[in-house]
Amino acid sequence: MKPVANWFTPPIALARIAWLRTILYLFVILDMHAFVRDTRLKGEHPDLYKPLLLERLFHLPTPSVANTTALYYVLLVACLIAATNRLPRLAGWVVAPAFTWWVLIGMSDGKVDHDHLALTVALWVLPTVASTRAGNPYADQTRSEAAGWAVRCVQIAVICTYFLSAIAKLRGAGWTLAWPGSAILTWAIVRRPHPVGEWLLHHPWMLHVMQWVGIIGEFLSPAILWLKGRWQLMGALFFLGFHAANTAILLIHFLPTVVCWLAFAPMERIVPWWRARSAGDAGQAEDETEDRGQAKEQAGA
Repeated sequence: MKPVANWFTPPIALARIAWLRTILYLFVILDMHAFVRDTRLKGEHPDLYKPLLLERLFHLPTPSVANTTALYYVLLVACLIAATNRLPRLAGWVVAPAFTWWVLIGMSDGKVDHDHLALTVALWVLPTVASTRAGNPYADQTRSEAAGWAVRCVQIAVICTYFLSAIAKLRGAGWTLAWPGSAILTWAIVRRPHPVGEWLLHHPWMLHVMQWVGIIGEFLSPAILWLKGRWQLMGALFFLGFHAANTAILLIHFLPTVVCWLAFAPMERIVPWWRARSAGDAGQAEDETEDRGQAKEQAGA
């Protein structure tokens, strides 16, 4: 049991949590205005509201102009505070349920976007990690199992986005491999015409190859959780390339998931690297100044 517990709680520097807080809380503000942006509009038409399962389980109130407007400003203020790494637990525990409700209202028309899975999980686990006691939070190399647990939860949620998507494809096809051999990408391109996608329509074999590569990658995605170093980087780059291709072909970006891939990145190394680089540049500048001084002395002699 201990190896399993250790895997779920690897000691990770608090600096990575600080970076994730800043990036993800600022991203939530972007998400509210660019992606799930119609929550307040749905408050103006409560008669069209169809609550999702979680909304029914928790008896959440029907959206109205008053509560969606209040929700918007509470989220905005709490995200700005949490992004500074000040009062991260208090602000984080406000953001997590507030954004979950925001997304539930926004997706209450029945179209639930699975690209928000990892982001929502991240918002619930980040407040479980204590803040840095003093100094620059982005440079705090204090290793914490609580930080490791939070990061691992985000990583698992990222991978589940792909693996569960593959399971859904199998289930939708009657538990057969009909999906990768179908014309689903052709249908999607016709539905969302774009120059790159329209060019691919003339090469259907490429679309079938992409479908097979995609579903195989989704099924193998859990392996990334156990890969290390460059191998894990290659796995991450595969899926980032996967999203880049989707954006180029269908204009589907999946940014809420893409930004959560940063949970795999050793961002705690950024400040030490920058300090070492700055120190090296400063030392080089001093050497150049000293060399110029010696040259002047020699010229004067």
